[in-house]
Amino acid sequence: MTAAEFGFADIEAARERLDDESVVKRTPVEESTSLSAMVGADVHLKMEHLQWTGSFKPRGAYNKIRECEEEDGIERAIAASAGNHAQGVALAATKRGVESTIVMPKAAPQTKIDATRGYGATVELEGRDFQAAMAHAKGLAEEDEEATFVHAYDDPAIVAGQGTLGVEMVEDLPEVETVIVPIGGGGLISGIATAFSELSPETRIVGVQAEEAATVPESLKKGTPQTLDTVGTIADGIATGGVSELTLGIIEEHVDEVLTVSDDEIARAILLLLERAKQLVEGAGAAGVAALLSEELDVTGETVMPLLCGGNLDMPMLQTVLTHAMTDREQLLHLRVRITDAPGRMADLSGIIAEHDANIRWVRHDRAVEGLAVGEAHLVFCVITSGSEHSRAITRAIEERGYDATIINRR
Repeated sequence: MTAAEFGFADIEAARERLDDESVVKRTPVEESTSLSAMVGADVHLKMEHLQWTGSFKPRGAYNKIRECEEEDGIERAIAASAGNHAQGVALAATKRGVESTIVMPKAAPQTKIDATRGYGATVELEGRDFQAAMAHAKGLAEEDEEATFVHAYDDPAIVAGQGTLGVEMVEDLPEVETVIVPIGGGGLISGIATAFSELSPETRIVGVQAEEAATVPESLKKGTPQTLDTVGTIADGIATGGVSELTLGIIEEHVDEVLTVSDDEIARAILLLLERAKQLVEGAGAAGVAALLSEELDVTGETVMPLLCGGNLDMPMLQTVLTHAMTDREQLLHLRVRITDAPGRMADLSGIIAEHDANIRWVRHDRAVEGLAVGEAHLVFCVITSGSEHSRAITRAIEERGYDATIINRR
């Protein structure tokens, strides 16, 4: 099926197949007064990260497997995924009594690997990225005549399943004027855009990609799918490195605008959603909010719905994101102080920091440093502060005591 042949009828058929609430449930929408105030709009968050498996992926996977059952049957499902599609296929296959094998990159988060196995799939780790895992998975499917390859996005049944989310979004907020949807391979936004084109054609559809995994802008410019040899982003859920003829064609037809956001912007959005919305989302899930907050998108006075499409953020990545975002806000202060290497200096400096109600996470002595005189050293403090003003107040107080102090992790 081509992009021109795909339509809303395919999404309606998918809605009929998604009849098991233990696989796909309706997810809530919540207004965010904090985000609304920040951007001067009426912002409502579609919380698809609260879906089973933590993302929208069971919608497409379950529709694909049910469609196969209606046609020639399906003995075994094989798929490639960085994590979310893996879990969606595993859950859908297990619910239908179908075996599944999922190929994941070796760098996939361990929590996603464990979760995929927990949903009943056999997991094979292959390659450094999604493209390598995809090549291996396709090879397995070609060797196994009884296996069905379940593509993450290049399949009308997958796109139709994801499109059921678009129908839900229209029903949740009929007055929505702008919808913001993250893009990896394009299956999600293709389905959602098709649904809105039928049910609410006046709604603006905005897609967003991570800068280091962006293929759609260049693909649209050249009129043919472009791929990246390597991708590097904290938003692993949208780090596919490519789109398909099917999804690119639908994007060209139904998506109004495609933006890119940096990992810095995504990290800030993750932290903001934690603090203000009390929602934990992964990089892909936060990309829409990152675009909402960027200078590239004007939604002033509009009713806006960013899609939080995934919530599978593992703890190492959460720590990385928090460290990065706290550094950006100067809440995590690395302060280097030049001292005479004598007893009492650490106690004196620690006392100054304590007087400002800041907490020292760690401290170290650096003595073998070029430029230090004999008998001198650097003390490097990692301090938790309330922000830039607090950090600067501590630094000034240390300098007023006669020390040479430098913030060494300022961005």
